Amino acid sequence: MRNYEDTYRHKGLRKKLMDILRDKGITDGNVLAAMNNIPRHFFLDSAFDEIAYEDRAFPISEGQTISQPYTVAYQTQLLQVKPFDKILEIGTGSIYQATVLVEMGAKVFTIERQKVLFEKTRNYIFKAKYPNLKFFFGDGYEGLPTYAPFDKVIITAAAPFVPPKLIEQLKAGGKMVIPVDEGEHQRMLRLTKNADGSVTEEAFQHFSFVPMLKGRRG
Repeated sequence: MRNYEDTYRHKGLRKKLMDILRDKGITDGNVLAAMNNIPRHFFLDSAFDEIAYEDRAFPISEGQTISQPYTVAYQTQLLQVKPFDKILEIGTGSIYQATVLVEMGAKVFTIERQKVLFEKTRNYIFKAKYPNLKFFFGDGYEGLPTYAPFDKVIITAAAPFVPPKLIEQLKAGGKMVIPVDEGEHQRMLRLTKNADGSVTEEAFQHFSFVPMLKGRRG
């Protein structure tokens, strides 16, 4: 069960969390405002209600996690989201990251490979509020060629390499944020696709994500 009541206490805890994210170096006011508007405890079992606003990841199901708020803020800040951006997200998971993007005014296409998690999107509490959030059951390595090209691509799992089909589906001038490398920690990369199809790479901090797996499950 989940607690869908957003109390003054929850709002106060969110404000404190935003202060923590600022102290850690998140400077994009639009990212912080979006995250402050979204009740993170809605995305977790009510057993986590008391600690939903701590800056840490939590398990959801199928061996997946809801990412640490700092990680969500960091990736979103790197993505440089603008209103009306068309964004492809790989790894729907808890739907929290996608909700942050759509709260910022983006049109979001999110792919989940785990059927159990995908089925949970039927009960997504904000479905009516965010008609620009579209859910797909599929293989993240394949992307969504039917809906390409995208302004931005965000990957919320550790990829062993940059999937070439996702680069193909990115617009010229578009950006991709992706944690790359196998092992315990991954480099956070921001890739910019140039007009000639080549890619400019920037490397940032190291993070720890669940692995990005091929195919669909379930």
